[in-house]
Amino acid sequence: MTSTVSATTALGVLQEVFGYDAFRGEQDQIIDQVVGGGDAVVLMPTGGGKSLCYQIPAILREGTGVVVSPLIALMADQVAALEAVGVRAAYLNSTLEPYEAQEVERQLLAGEFDLVYMAPERLILPRTIDLLKRSRIGLFAIDEAHCVAQWGHDFRPDYLGLSVLADAFPGVPRIALTATATRETHREITERLRLEDAQHFVSNFDRPNIQYRIEPKDHAKDQLLHLIRTEHEGEAGIVYCMSRKSVESTAAWLADRGVDAVPYHAGLDATVRRDTQVRFLREEGIVVVATIAFGMGIDKPDVRFVAHLDLPKSIEGYYQETGRAGRDGMPATAWMAYGLGDVVNQRRMIDQGEGSDLHKRNARSHLDAMLALCETTTCRRVQLLRYFGQDSELCGNCDTCLNPPKVWDATVPAQKLLSTLIRLQRERGEQFGSGKVFDVLLGRTNDRTSVSRHQELSVWGIGQDLSEREWRSVLRQLLARRVVEAVGDFGVLVPGPEAGPVLRGEETVELAVDRAPTARGNGRARGGGGGARSRAADSLGTADKEVFEALREWRTSVAKEKQIPPYMVFSDATLVGIVEAHPATTAQLSGVSGVGAKKLEEYGDAVLEVLATTGP
Repeated sequence: MTSTVSATTALGVLQEVFGYDAFRGEQDQIIDQVVGGGDAVVLMPTGGGKSLCYQIPAILREGTGVVVSPLIALMADQVAALEAVGVRAAYLNSTLEPYEAQEVERQLLAGEFDLVYMAPERLILPRTIDLLKRSRIGLFAIDEAHCVAQWGHDFRPDYLGLSVLADAFPGVPRIALTATATRETHREITERLRLEDAQHFVSNFDRPNIQYRIEPKDHAKDQLLHLIRTEHEGEAGIVYCMSRKSVESTAAWLADRGVDAVPYHAGLDATVRRDTQVRFLREEGIVVVATIAFGMGIDKPDVRFVAHLDLPKSIEGYYQETGRAGRDGMPATAWMAYGLGDVVNQRRMIDQGEGSDLHKRNARSHLDAMLALCETTTCRRVQLLRYFGQDSELCGNCDTCLNPPKVWDATVPAQKLLSTLIRLQRERGEQFGSGKVFDVLLGRTNDRTSVSRHQELSVWGIGQDLSEREWRSVLRQLLARRVVEAVGDFGVLVPGPEAGPVLRGEETVELAVDRAPTARGNGRARGGGGGARSRAADSLGTADKEVFEALREWRTSVAKEKQIPPYMVFSDATLVGIVEAHPATTAQLSGVSGVGAKKLEEYGDAVLEVLATTGP
């Protein structure tokens, strides 16, 4: 044990170093497995406490724990968070100057660290393997282990090279951890990292504090602004967009309307990306508009909402991205605006993309599952967890539970739409996108239909009983069910593989009636205010909220002075615990969850002073 921590048991370290009274779920069993020298594969949701499963064994075992992390930009903050609780940690990556890297290597060889973070591409270098062989290594922790899955949403080739650890360090326990894994990805992690003899720990993936909501896209930016203003004014959030152009335009649009929004994507200058990441972590109430390049590994507990303005490519990606909200266990929102264009664009990107037929089949399969989640008329959480092989009861905290959608028999409209596609092909030899198909269904005369003489078709105007908005809903849902498909460079519509039984009347088509979008007043309005706020204090009384805000102000000043994120001083949840406990002594303060020995020594007197000057 290289640490100066005095505790010699897992529970002792948990209490003394990290300030928590008890383990959650299978944490203690996982820690026992690794401390005892065994390998482990851990599937645990974001916010479930994965990091403790390797941090505590690294403190207790002889030697240094080596943590494989995919994003070097976050390692400095990960190390700072450990140092804040008295754990000796460092990182070894390309951001260090040569003399700095040499000093880390010297200390590693001397056994002066509990944990050292490395990226996979550095760890698998022969020079690094030689360095580690000359060091005393206590364990290897492979974080974000789903990156080894070749058909997964975050595949990173360098992760495949980590299988070398099995031969190079046969006596050193390895623990692979992820928050996102289907049964197939779980199998790939086990096989590709050569963890066949490991003990497996699969936690419930449910995040009950997150409210999942998906609604029809109708002026998506306005809908997003309504969400922020009515539910998350002054709170931290992440907004995901598919393209860099959309990221920049959305961030600028929100900023023009008073939201503290900043863009993030891989095409921005590295300094700009780093500054954005630092602001998001260290300031309150920042909204980052980003591509999926942003978010992995970010340990910010008080992200109150994650929004998608474009359809994710897979449920794995959606779960990973939405899981960045509410890591502190407080209420959070996962919101998405989703429309017909998303379905057409995603299918077109798959068809036009590079890669083998097998790769494209996998991509279509992932998209089909994502579409099924969007179009479900039952509990979204049940559908989401079923994808990961887990059963669940109706959650009561998603849009389909809180406001069950109405369904209607759309068999005849589906037949009308399919007949229109067939007639256009057979009688005119033509295929079109949705605009012209709607013209024919609605009997809408314009330059396009006049030139094409579509009025002569037997299907002309057979869909006038529905509005164009309703037809768009019908088409979107039929595309999701593969009754209709969009093909080619221009997304022309053709009958899909599931069209036959519908046309023959062998299958009834029940579709959902689209809800009104929130931009028209369907949001959960609540009192908002200027400036950053914290929902953590919602359960407190008026007087206690004043104490909580005083503690937050004190925390902000300390964080600025130390140049660290505020949550590294104390999380919002810990501040609430302090307010509720009303401690008058450091001994009483030490009993609050999240107040470890080092933080008690460093901040205890200051906290008690704030309480004394603001309390009743």
